[in-house]
Amino acid sequence: MSRTPAHPARDQIQLPLVLDCLSDPTRLAIVCSLAGHDQSAADLRCGDFTGFSGKSNLAYHFARLREAGLVMTRVKGTARYITLRRDDLAARFPGLLDTVIKSAMADMEPWMPIGCRLVCDKVV
Repeated sequence: MSRTPAHPARDQIQLPLVLDCLSDPTRLAIVCSLAGHDQSAADLRCGDFTGFSGKSNLAYHFARLREAGLVMTRVKGTARYITLRRDDLAARFPGLLDTVIKSAMADMEPWMPIGCRLVCDKVV
């Protein structure tokens, strides 16, 4: 039994699922945070997002993001690392991710969870 969670292939990523997933403020904040760390050398662990919500709630949000094809989850030991599937999303829906992130960053204060505002300040 593999510990690696299932991810949709690039051609299986569906726009309605992506948009539905991004309609949730917590998931959108997670995506914005991941976009801000795309170029960094360090991967983000799922545990790095505990300021956004409780652990069980985050597990639900990470699963929804993964199932929609927005993120890739890598398991190493007891840790789970999460990365944004920017290349796959750009290939399927050119410009969508950047547009959504820029729009979200423009008006993040009213909806963004407190724990992630500092993490997201350097996005796009």
